[in-house]
Amino acid sequence: MSDILYEDNHLLVAVKPPNMLSQADATGDTDILTELKGYIREAYHKPGNVYLGLVHRLDRPVGGLMVFARTSKAASRLSAQLKEHDVGREYLCVVTGDVKDEFTLTDYLFKNEDWNRVEVCEADKKGAKLAILHGRCVSRRQGFSLCVIKLETGRSHQIRVQMSNIGAPLWGDNRYGAGIVGQQIALWGYKLSFYHPVSHELMTFYSMPSGSVWSVFSDLLCVPEDIEMPETPKPINLSDKVLETFEAYTPVMPDEPEKQAEEPDGAPESAPESNVSEPVPAGHETPAGENLQAGQEPAEERTEQ
Repeated sequence: MSDILYEDNHLLVAVKPPNMLSQADATGDTDILTELKGYIREAYHKPGNVYLGLVHRLDRPVGGLMVFARTSKAASRLSAQLKEHDVGREYLCVVTGDVKDEFTLTDYLFKNEDWNRVEVCEADKKGAKLAILHGRCVSRRQGFSLCVIKLETGRSHQIRVQMSNIGAPLWGDNRYGAGIVGQQIALWGYKLSFYHPVSHELMTFYSMPSGSVWSVFSDLLCVPEDIEMPETPKPINLSDKVLETFEAYTPVMPDEPEKQAEEPDGAPESAPESNVSEPVPAGHETPAGENLQAGQEPAEERTEQ
């Protein structure tokens, strides 16, 4: 089961494991979309088909953060953010070549659908799509470079192709680099930011890779302690809520007044209680029904025409 970091009535954020499909294909292999639909069906006792919108994808060998929409409205709004580049997606990768401390790569990419392979091409090639990414080298160790990549566009195999094109292929990439069979490609979607489709609150999530070549940089692959990620809202316990309301509105009975001491003989008797109400200060309205004698009906309220 994929690790679910957040869920509410509108969206769900989960970590896709490496080598899992984003959605079902002809292979029939397990995909995260179907898996999460099954989770919702079981957790919320929903019979039949369950709606869960796929907002974006990760390549099969890539692991990391993904956001899914639980309503069609949320899907539409999150997709619009993705189109307008309001969804922030950042990746970690380990490359085997030399890279600059900071770099921006701008290329045109063409995907050969028959071979499921992407290549850098000229801008005027039919089907070419502009691809832009920004990168920063965080550390260099043992002949490897740990880089943070931020996408400006989201093209198929974009990071793998563009990094390979500058002579810095990803570690473990058999298709665009010199990876060895059995190695796991070192590419991970570690940061995801977007605005909640209903509350419009900025939400940012982190997930760090581990094992394999990532262990070379294990001391750097941690979320800072001062960063707090959004937490899944806790369901309200109705019985507790009712109890809180009852306690909040339970009237407090006044203490019994102390018995007054008997007055000495000869003292004047107290004046009898008056049925006349206290005069109301100017500007103060008396609520309807106050200061009425027993059995007296409140006067009908009159409205000036």
